[in-house]
Amino acid sequence: VADASLDRYDRVRQTEMMDDSGKPVRLNNFDIDFKNVTFGYNESAVIKNMSFHIPQHSMTALVGKSGCGKSTVVNLIARFWDTDSGTVSIGGTDIKAMTTESLLENISVVFQNVYLFNDTVFNNVAFGKKGATKEDVISALENGYDTVIGEGGSTLSGGEKQRISIARAILKDAPIVLLDEATASIDPDNEAYIQQAITEMVKGKTLVVIAHKLSAVMGADQILMIE
Repeated sequence: VADASLDRYDRVRQTEMMDDSGKPVRLNNFDIDFKNVTFGYNESAVIKNMSFHIPQHSMTALVGKSGCGKSTVVNLIARFWDTDSGTVSIGGTDIKAMTTESLLENISVVFQNVYLFNDTVFNNVAFGKKGATKEDVISALENGYDTVIGEGGSTLSGGEKQRISIARAILKDAPIVLLDEATASIDPDNEAYIQQAITEMVKGKTLVVIAHKLSAVMGADQILMIE
């Protein structure tokens, strides 16, 4: 067991940093462009020669069957993975030319599966922004900001976890917001609250939404159908 653990540790240590050649970049424009992008996991291509343009301050919805590559597109925008070929750029700058820190300070991501830390509500929300104060964070739970939630949010409902995740994104106030099926597993009562919070959050932002529900994409400026 120890040998296997040390082998995994060595593989992590030997992994090259993604942004060794990146430079801090301050973006003034938040258009997103894919140009001839191909990417696959374990040599199996998920996206092949994909190109599209997302204007800044607009809402773009990604739709398609499960497994078609919608979440992969979002992961590539945030550079959680690197393309096999082609370029992803924001504001005309190839994201590979940026440090990951200067890229991600411009992006808020709300995932379908929210991960929360075994800590207070305040610290889970404030995780989205350095130096956040208690006045910046609003909570309706019984013990307010000091309510401790279990590892992975085990003491909360799906709706409560998602609301904390969205509160993080609102607090960060990044110019680009990526929503990966943020309301997919939420009950109808919570969905109305969350949709209202999202509407407030994305005003004036460049928004990319993955959704299966028609209600989530009706306000989109453009819809990209992925096969």
